[in-house]
Amino acid sequence: MNRMTRDQMAARVARDIPEGAYVNLGIGLPTKVANYLPQEREIFLQSENGLLGMGPAPTAGEEDWELINAGKQAVTLLTGGCFFHHADSFAMMRGGHLDICVLGAFQVAVNGDLANWHTGEPGAIPAVGGAMDLAIGAKKTFVMMDLLTKQGESKLVDACTYPLTGLACVSRVYTDLGVFDVGPQGAQVLEIVEGLTLDELRRLTGVKLEMAAQSQAA
Repeated sequence: MNRMTRDQMAARVARDIPEGAYVNLGIGLPTKVANYLPQEREIFLQSENGLLGMGPAPTAGEEDWELINAGKQAVTLLTGGCFFHHADSFAMMRGGHLDICVLGAFQVAVNGDLANWHTGEPGAIPAVGGAMDLAIGAKKTFVMMDLLTKQGESKLVDACTYPLTGLACVSRVYTDLGVFDVGPQGAQVLEIVEGLTLDELRRLTGVKLEMAAQSQAA
């Protein structure tokens, strides 16, 4: 069974970001998406620490540590990019001005509920950041994550068991084993990696999965 690498996952997410979109890439894995956005598309990346017009990661040795994203990673700024106050950034997020946000997750439910800020385990450090504002404020919320935990448990679940970030906010989930649409219709498989069958995917996740009409092998 093949698995998509994290770079392949990022490239797959980038394919679904349309021309002219205003997009926030969450801390961690989603930041990789910036490196795979097609150059011919004009896409505006926003960072919650107060950047708009963020570009891909700089080449090694050319980092400017005065120019970072919300995850404290060095970034570049495209021509026309700008800086603004943190409060203005959150007003943009909360005001519905972002078309898409891409977040990581601990769990996503088949109806689109999201849990990505706390596992609820004793001693775990909660880290909500701007995730609640993004998940509800963006017009679409995508999630990018490994399908299984290191213990082999599915992160795509019938109902989240971790503290929720947002209710019914996720529309699409990108994983190393497939791409899923989630929502009122439940979980539908858009793409599945080569060498993995739908029955095997159902067994791994333990949730009801149906193939979407436009589904294909990844």
